[in-house]
Amino acid sequence: MKTKVWAAGGIVLNQDNELLMIYKRSKWDLPKGHVDKNESFESCALREVKEETGLKTLKIIRFAGITEHEVYENTLRAEVIKETHWFEMRGDKNEQCHAQANESIEWIRWVPRSEIERFLHNSYENIQKIVAKTLKGNSNKF
Repeated sequence: MKTKVWAAGGIVLNQDNELLMIYKRSKWDLPKGHVDKNESFESCALREVKEETGLKTLKIIRFAGITEHEVYENTLRAEVIKETHWFEMRGDKNEQCHAQANESIEWIRWVPRSEIERFLHNSYENIQKIVAKTLKGNSNKF
């Protein structure tokens, strides 16, 4: 049985309804990270988005869902199941973003709805699913 680790992250939309994406290890992704001891999923999601993107003004709108995937965890030197709790957030596109280089983040981009599908073609299946689920029902198709 594989060890489970927990993470939390954000599906961040701005005032123009653009999606914040990060480019990391040759894939477009969403900001997320490990939950610290005694930290809530909500606090972790806000902290990780702030650390990975440099954004300071963020507001959680709602819980968006949970994804799971297998990943090699360097600190444990083993394959683990990572359970990520996602939160839809609002951010300000006028704030300066800064990619967290020590997390291998190369670029940060506000992606217009018309381009999200193209970006998701070079993303992970779990990211594709949680973005689609979160944006479903919105009048602006992607």
